[in-house]
Amino acid sequence: MVADVRFERENRDGIIPVGTYLIDAAGRLGIEIDDECGRRGECDQCAVKITKGADLLSEPTKSEVEQLSEKRRKDGERLACQAKFEKSGEVVIMTKEKVVEDEKPEAEAKTDEFRKEFEKMPLDQKVSSLLELEMIALGETVSYIFNSPYEVAGKVMDVMARYGRKLEDEVKKATRPDEHVPEPENKNGSARAERSEKKNSVKSDSATKEKKATSKKDSAKKSSVKKSAKKSDKSSDSK
Repeated sequence: MVADVRFERENRDGIIPVGTYLIDAAGRLGIEIDDECGRRGECDQCAVKITKGADLLSEPTKSEVEQLSEKRRKDGERLACQAKFEKSGEVVIMTKEKVVEDEKPEAEAKTDEFRKEFEKMPLDQKVSSLLELEMIALGETVSYIFNSPYEVAGKVMDVMARYGRKLEDEVKKATRPDEHVPEPENKNGSARAERSEKKNSVKSDSATKEKKATSKKDSAKKSSVKKSAKKSDKSSDSK
């Protein structure tokens, strides 16, 4: 099942699988939604307004009730990290208007300093750093890969892809709202199934024993009939 989604401000639309969170749907369409708390529902930075198709989404979670006032919820606001598509249909979303912040010279200076240190590292150490340091900016990583030998670049890309997928899955699993966590398998149900299997096994064994007993009785009857017939024949001959 899929849902049609359209982001009004960015004028982008697409088809998203049911079960996808709004923040992930935005990412698939190249739209970045601020998320300061790491998808834990502890802030309202990822709040968006649903202008159409609100009934196609999951029910508000506890985090949404805590972070969004009743008025905001009535106006159609949802936390993108908590709300997900649950039914097929069209959903229209309005994101927040982004405020352009002033440049941060200090942060840029630290980035330049790190880049210089990174360039001075031996090749092996560069590879190790890429695997261990999560703070490496995408720009520096891409620049290094394109300026490195093909073999090293290929290894780095493979490792980063595996690590990225693993990290993304772990983050999604760890930050999943309690309301969306699947219920554990019913132990009583498993026990019942096990008892049922044992009962069936016992019934099967009993049926097998009954068949064997019946077969023995039939053989005994046939043997008795044969003996009686032989005695009858001998009696007739003696006369």
